[in-house]
Amino acid sequence: MSTNNQPATSRIPPKKQTLEDAYSPPANFLEIDITDPQTHGLPKSKGRYTDYAVKMKTNLPVFKVKESTVRRRYSDFEWLRNELERDSKIVVPPLPGKAWKRQLPFRSDEGIFDDDFIEDRRKGLEQFINRVAGHPLAQNEKCLHMFLQETNIDKNYVPGKIRTT
Repeated sequence: MSTNNQPATSRIPPKKQTLEDAYSPPANFLEIDITDPQTHGLPKSKGRYTDYAVKMKTNLPVFKVKESTVRRRYSDFEWLRNELERDSKIVVPPLPGKAWKRQLPFRSDEGIFDDDFIEDRRKGLEQFINRVAGHPLAQNEKCLHMFLQETNIDKNYVPGKIRTT
């Protein structure tokens, strides 16, 4: 017990934040935005699809490339999710739904190519990729690096971890 009327456990006074602290880049950051949805193919054609720009900025040492932009389709996000489920020890969040009913023929609207649906899916994909990429164990997976940084995904790659040297 203390003899000088001060409690044995006192709070450490907080350090005042300076303008430099407030406006300097964070120590570690990983920002991923899903933007610019583009639909390819003719209306009502079989090979029609929508892809999205996946823009990444980071200063994390595990990523060799600090800024990248690639285009990805929904099926590419499915590939990433399946790879992470198979090869990593993390619980992978779900993707936004497949929207089977929107793909039925004889619809009076654009189905999966409707602007509101594309925007909702874009938001869901952005939430998914930020949750996945924010996980420290996922950040070491080759499939995530390929997904975020390589123009083409090599689906015959050898799964594994990224080594930082």
